[in-house]
Amino acid sequence: MIVILKENPDEKQLNNLTTWLKNQGISLHTSKGLHQTILGLVGDTSKIDIDLIKQMEIVEDVKRVQEPFKNANRKFHPLDTVIHVGNAVIGGGSMTVIAGPCSVESEEQIITVARSVKKSGATLLRGGAFKPRTSPYAFQGLRGDGIKLLLEAKKETGLPIVTEIMDLSQLDLFDEVDVIQVGARNMQNFELLKQLGRTRKPILLKRGLANTYQELLMSAEYIMASGNEQVILCERGIRTFETYTRNTLDISAIPALKTLSHLPIIIDPSHAAGIARFVAPLSMAAVAAGADGLIIEVHNDPPHALCDGLQSLTMEDFDHLMKKIHVLKEACDSCK
Repeated sequence: MIVILKENPDEKQLNNLTTWLKNQGISLHTSKGLHQTILGLVGDTSKIDIDLIKQMEIVEDVKRVQEPFKNANRKFHPLDTVIHVGNAVIGGGSMTVIAGPCSVESEEQIITVARSVKKSGATLLRGGAFKPRTSPYAFQGLRGDGIKLLLEAKKETGLPIVTEIMDLSQLDLFDEVDVIQVGARNMQNFELLKQLGRTRKPILLKRGLANTYQELLMSAEYIMASGNEQVILCERGIRTFETYTRNTLDISAIPALKTLSHLPIIIDPSHAAGIARFVAPLSMAAVAAGADGLIIEVHNDPPHALCDGLQSLTMEDFDHLMKKIHVLKEACDSCK
């Protein structure tokens, strides 16, 4: 349920209303806009008398929300959520690019790539320390040592770091990580999501390869219901009948999720395509569709990468793509 208040509500009446609601066992989520304040009621609202609330002088309207996700719902929070990570801004009309190798392989590799992507315009550095792989014999990442190398790259370049967590037991290693990524395989690891909700770090939540928009938003709800509202949604492609590409990028996720939710959404064209030459056109499509950012795999030597070299851009190709993204973003903004 949401309660829409009139402009400049009387403080005493507002306090009386919120106190009464809390005494009914209802939690409140307050969203203040330029001209309206919205109270989001979370809990069992079935016994709340809508007509009684509507009669209050400070109340403009009361509506029941049918969707099961509350905190992530745009009806509760009409304005876009904007998340600040160091000097990077995610959401609110910005175009944030996260770039780096699929996997951290060595100090020289990660620092070389970090310097290059920063020069090209990326504002966050990605790199896998823990790698979920289909085969148990494939490279699994440098684990804790990989995070240490990411921190060295951050010290060298100033770029905030984004890396994936796979299990609750690893959480202590992420104390200095700026953005914690939850991979597609863990999107519905609810115990992990609840624990991440108790942190105050931004969480990059990837959509599972066979999950619906509502299921993605319900996973975000697990994090937000535990107290952490800094959630970034990520579309990384879904599994369809097509096998030519690694996955199928769902561009419609951008306008759909922006309609349903206030949370920022970024696109992962690298995992969606699985083929490096498709990353640029998919990136451009995402920018044109209104994505808040991109997360792109970049490697200094893709043919010899230990993980996902086929979908990784060279540093030169990434630099060229960033120039095109800048031009396209300006053109899109001028058409609004």
